[in-house]
Amino acid sequence: MGSEKPGGTRIRLLLAFTAIYVLWGSTYLAIRLAIQTLPPFLMAGSRFLVAGATLYAYSSRSGRSAPSARHWLNAAVASVPLFVLGNGGVTWAEQAVPSGAAALIVATLPAWLLLLDWGYGGRSRPRALELVGIGLGMAGVAVLSAPGGVDPVGAGVLMLAAVAWAVGSLFNRYANVPSSPTLTAGMQMLVGGAILVGLGLAVGEGRRLDPAAASWQSFTAWGYLTVVAVVALPAYTWLLTAASPALVGTYAFVNPLVAVVFGWAVAGEELAGRTSEATALVVLGVIFLIGSRRRTGLPASMPATEKVKGRSLRSTAGVR
Repeated sequence: MGSEKPGGTRIRLLLAFTAIYVLWGSTYLAIRLAIQTLPPFLMAGSRFLVAGATLYAYSSRSGRSAPSARHWLNAAVASVPLFVLGNGGVTWAEQAVPSGAAALIVATLPAWLLLLDWGYGGRSRPRALELVGIGLGMAGVAVLSAPGGVDPVGAGVLMLAAVAWAVGSLFNRYANVPSSPTLTAGMQMLVGGAILVGLGLAVGEGRRLDPAAASWQSFTAWGYLTVVAVVALPAYTWLLTAASPALVGTYAFVNPLVAVVFGWAVAGEELAGRTSEATALVVLGVIFLIGSRRRTGLPASMPATEKVKGRSLRSTAGVR
């Protein structure tokens, strides 16, 4: 990096932030489009199998030693909350919940990370600003989930998915995993993808899968989601070395805004009334959480994607 020209660095920063802001934010709409004609678990599992194999092959070419049996065991354990319950839950819930609303509910993840790390990870009790942020985020979810709002079962599954992402993130923080976040992501995607495919077949999605009847929009969305899973992770991990963690962590309140706008512009999802109120509450809550961490010098919380072990949360579920 030291020999890279300033202009080249600025372009790389712009492209990397575009990846974590726009690509991650747009995945909620892409998921909705993909599951219109593709079964949710088979769609999610197959994209992670392809993305995981790609990342694993890329990491293996770097000359690092092969993962140990313990690494694979921990990858299997982490893949359940991250990919099966986390991403699988979001994918399933979007059958009933609009993509923008789903992103707003999942945006409460930093609050769950904070609370779980306080209760089980040895972190000190939340600060006043963090408690305000948690309250605002939960109020936003309550506005969305009130009678007449989004499907309550779908909203509940999305909340459980956010909690699962937080659990998987904290597990990765303390587990024995490879030093390369990309290799760890590839391993966890492979295992999680295989479990999701098995789950889809177990619940009868194989009988529902008809490639001839699937729309080109669903196939395009599946390909887009797969590419995002491969591209956004390296962009994020590079940003952690090239920009401040607090700045990188701003994706946490940009993503739901991007998701709401994409859902409105492309899919015609409602952008007025309770959705606007919930957006304001959730985003303001995340701003309080990120702002408090900036003042204390703590790294910003991931949506369950990847961070460096021992210094921040390493997780891959944020690769949506």
